Amino acid sequence: MQMDYLNGRVAMVTGGASGMGRAMALAFAEHGANVAIGSLLEKSSSKKEKGELVNRPGEEEMEKTKKDIEAFGVKAIAVELDVCDVESVKNFYNKSVEAFGKVDILANAAGITAEHPTSGHSEELWLKVMDVNTNGVFRCTREVLPGMIERGWGRIISIASTAASVGAPYSPAYCASKAAVCGFTRAVAQEGAPAMVTANTISPGWVETTFGTEWLSDIAENQLGKKGDELIAEEKANNPQKRLIQPIEIGAIAAHLCREESVGITGQDITVSAGSLW
Repeated sequence: MQMDYLNGRVAMVTGGASGMGRAMALAFAEHGANVAIGSLLEKSSSKKEKGELVNRPGEEEMEKTKKDIEAFGVKAIAVELDVCDVESVKNFYNKSVEAFGKVDILANAAGITAEHPTSGHSEELWLKVMDVNTNGVFRCTREVLPGMIERGWGRIISIASTAASVGAPYSPAYCASKAAVCGFTRAVAQEGAPAMVTANTISPGWVETTFGTEWLSDIAENQLGKKGDELIAEEKANNPQKRLIQPIEIGAIAAHLCREESVGITGQDITVSAGSLW
């Protein structure tokens, strides 16, 4: 099997310094693509709403991911990114094009969540979750799509969630935002189809990332009155495969969607949950 099938391609990855974004960035690099990663960093001045759950990596973590990408023999850039800021998104895209000449692949992994029932949900927190998870995907896609259509090749892959189709009483904003990402992606798939530009979502269950385990720990401590490690162990035990999904699995699927042979896969939501519903 050809390993360098992305040689000459350029990938732009939001949330690329850590978690599933990092995994996708590394998978693209492994198969020959140059990669631009963008992430909201812990030093960012972006306002954090009360109740917002987010992983903001440090500059050292982002630089390590950049070096790990380059270890595959490809080129990489790392850019601070706030997907809620139109100018920040444009800057990320422009720097990617300046460095590599184009963007062939967009992977949308930037995301946040909030644990709060609909009753009493603050306007600010609801809008923040929707802005990052849904509008951020729209803003980034809007930048890359015209060039992909013009060149007649493109892959857009967005991280959704099993939450897009399964509800939870304390995750209305997250569930709504991820369902919206799936709907938006289906529309983009239709728009890009004549130019062989594909758009798909990957919907994981619980993934063993810093963000995922911190989210489970928050649920455990603030809703269930138990320790985070206990709930994580319970989630593994209750999963049909007795485990949490690993980030590398998400990276592998994203890279597969970029193969020439995968051009017929578009407008799809691919569930990766080891058999669990959530």
